[in-house]
Amino acid sequence: MGGVTRTSSVVILGGGPGGYEAALVAAHLGAAVTVVDRDGIGGAAVLTDCVPSKTLIATADYLGGIEIAADLGVHLEDHEGDVATETVAELAAINARVLNLAAAQSADITARLEEVGVRVVSGTGRFTSPSTVTVETDAGSEDIEADVVLVSTGATPRVLPTAQPDGERILTWQQIYALPDVPERLVVVGSGVTGAELAQAYLGLGADVTLVSSRELVLPGEDQDAAAVIEDVFRRRGMTVLNRSRMASAERRGDGVVVTLEDGREVEGSHVLIAVGAVPNTRDLGLEEVGVELSESGHIVTDRVSRTSVRGIYAAGDCTGVFALASVAAMQGRTAMAHALGDAVTPLRLSGVSANVFTDPEIATVGISAAEAADNADVEAVMMPLSRNPRAKMLGITEGFVKLFAYRGTGTVLGGVIVAPRASELIFPVALAVTNRLSVDQVASTFTVYPSLTGTLAEAARRLHPLHGE
Repeated sequence: MGGVTRTSSVVILGGGPGGYEAALVAAHLGAAVTVVDRDGIGGAAVLTDCVPSKTLIATADYLGGIEIAADLGVHLEDHEGDVATETVAELAAINARVLNLAAAQSADITARLEEVGVRVVSGTGRFTSPSTVTVETDAGSEDIEADVVLVSTGATPRVLPTAQPDGERILTWQQIYALPDVPERLVVVGSGVTGAELAQAYLGLGADVTLVSSRELVLPGEDQDAAAVIEDVFRRRGMTVLNRSRMASAERRGDGVVVTLEDGREVEGSHVLIAVGAVPNTRDLGLEEVGVELSESGHIVTDRVSRTSVRGIYAAGDCTGVFALASVAAMQGRTAMAHALGDAVTPLRLSGVSANVFTDPEIATVGISAAEAADNADVEAVMMPLSRNPRAKMLGITEGFVKLFAYRGTGTVLGGVIVAPRASELIFPVALAVTNRLSVDQVASTFTVYPSLTGTLAEAARRLHPLHGE
């Protein structure tokens, strides 16, 4: 393995996945590493976004599992033998567990950084030259000279002037963990990944949920067959979905809120959750002053090894706008340090990125999309419902499918979509196939457990066996 030939100084702005993973690599390669973070190691992904939201969603899934159990012949009884028909979510206790789990994860990451000699500074950093970062802390300021600087400052929820969050009734997704009780009537504005996930989570916890979606279908950025399944599940479970509806404003009125749509309709609720995207945390860092190129949206422009337009300055994570995923941020950070410190490096390859929507069922994707496949006559697709899978029948799974894309003739696997419970776990073999350019025959000839949901993956691959001479 390569590495630095002398002790290099590395400063990392932001302790999220991009930052702390970069710090671990840089320390391993012998650099003197300082991580500057103002909110806590782990960043939004650990403290206010990914880890907390998925913990909340997992809790709601447990309640959903109790409902499915009744269809399987299992039910709860009280001590007198009467059948219990209602489960109750105690949101204060749920949120306490969510935040404690997030804090524990942050502490574990911090401990790991300290074990390998990384210096962690609580404060904010700003460029005063391309190689100098001025750090402001409660104790004062400090100038740090660096050979390499990584900017990994993340993003924050987008706030609209006509819907200002107050932390009580009008909320961003970072403010929901202070709620003492499940909202009686929750209006969720935005049907992207965050909006859809949290809308279903609160529906599962017992809230009456209305989802305001500006598009024809929820999850407009996802596979449309998958989005149609999720929207159908939403409606069947009691959610009100308002398609082709755009919010004009949200305001408190009495003990509740009113969301006014652009067509004049009003939607009343007890709370409103605004989930309309995020903005990069790139202001007031001195980036433009030292020549770092930013896009029109304020994201840092990077290449495939995380370099910015200024030598020695790298960037990773949501502040780059490459792919708003913790896994991508981490890979960007690791790639940046490998490149900067002289180790072997593989440029970022987005075609191998797995992504997941944590609805119930989940949507997992990797490789090319259905739209890209449809535009390419050399690509063949197959889609198989999970309802025919024996393991799915045993588990009471009635929704979902497996979809695979492959080149005609060679059978090289190009991508896939899985809609299923724990699709995030099932997508890994497809990601392996895409990353390593395996053929459908290689996937099909690999043993699967019987019965298992992965059996449908192998069956889909068999159906894509290349037929030469057609």
